[in-house]
Amino acid sequence: MDNEILKSLVTVLLIGFMIGLQRALSSIRKNEPGFMGSRTFALIALLGYLSGWIGESVEYFSLLSFIVVSLFIAMTYVVKVKKINKLGITTQISAIITYLLGLMVYLGLDRYAIFIAVLVIVLLEIKPKLQELEQKISPKDVHSVILLLVMTFVILPILPDRMIGPYHLFNPYKTWLMAVIIASISFIGYVAIKVLGHKHGIFITGAAGGLISSTAVTITLAQMYRTQRRFLKNYAGGIAIACTFMYLRVLFEAMVINVELAAKLSIPYLLASISGLLYSYYLYKHSQNADINLENEAISKNPLQLSEAIKFGLLFGIIYGAIAFVEQRYGEIGVYIVSFLSGITDVDAVTLSLSEMAKEGGLDQKAAMAGIVIASVTNSIVKWGLAFWIGGKELGWELGKFFVLTLSLMGAGLFLALRFFQ
Repeated sequence: MDNEILKSLVTVLLIGFMIGLQRALSSIRKNEPGFMGSRTFALIALLGYLSGWIGESVEYFSLLSFIVVSLFIAMTYVVKVKKINKLGITTQISAIITYLLGLMVYLGLDRYAIFIAVLVIVLLEIKPKLQELEQKISPKDVHSVILLLVMTFVILPILPDRMIGPYHLFNPYKTWLMAVIIASISFIGYVAIKVLGHKHGIFITGAAGGLISSTAVTITLAQMYRTQRRFLKNYAGGIAIACTFMYLRVLFEAMVINVELAAKLSIPYLLASISGLLYSYYLYKHSQNADINLENEAISKNPLQLSEAIKFGLLFGIIYGAIAFVEQRYGEIGVYIVSFLSGITDVDAVTLSLSEMAKEGGLDQKAAMAGIVIASVTNSIVKWGLAFWIGGKELGWELGKFFVLTLSLMGAGLFLALRFFQ
């Protein structure tokens, strides 16, 4: 027997068996009768393979075979509805896909068939999580996703990609593109908070909140700490992990815009992130078990709102124009001043602005690196001050260790990067 045919047959049977096994186990967990199990799915996949084989000699055999299999699967659905009065068609759709996967294997698309089979099994297995997410999605969330699609595929393509206005400092296309990027990243954090929820702990929620705004997380958790001072390590850890994810977010934003610059920034920001994660883990290990309610609008507010997008777009445009203007007038010193002032309130806009300018050649890569680090250090010091002011000296001193560690390593990493990439 041809080894390739034998290999294909084994692949087909395994694909059908694994999908069928998932369906059978799902029925057992729900205490429901299973209409098609692992053997049936394996045979359906094999039938798809054989229909492709025979179809090379008998015209339209594959089409007729697919119709017959589909009718048989439809009959199982009718029987299921009548017997247990359940309308779901997930198993029937899975069976049809299994047939097509068997056909794909015969056509030589083994790798694609295996990849799709894995995706099918994953989608079938995460149903409880999807149902949980569906229950947490509100009409506003759906409208927000639609807004993101409109921002990306309707508004963005019609904007002019050129410098306009006085001194030619404003680019509508790039300004709106940055708004889309930061809104998308923030929305990931928002969804994470929706899915994980406060019941999974302050550390996970702090990490997800760090993808939206580490400053908002710092203010919120510092305020909450004032009423629950016995949980010092918990709240300090939540703020620390949020600030650590801010470092990772800055590196990711730079990578989206300017891969070359991101590669150079990876040394200081990965050092800061790794040390931040280690210190956050230390705080986690020394924290107390507590049911802390983190349902706070400041760290779970949907970032996909038109007002938020416009606000960030304007902020990016102003900072981008300011950096271009002062760089022409005062050189790199002007860039550092703008980075420092921007970092007081926001890191994202200055990161994207400097990354874009360095990509276009309007700014030296080293100056862009230094400017982004200055903004990050400034923003971190501001958050440290907020923790002291709002939460008190105990929380401030606890976070002081975190910021001294991470910012010191970030500075050392910047020094190494400037020496290495000179």
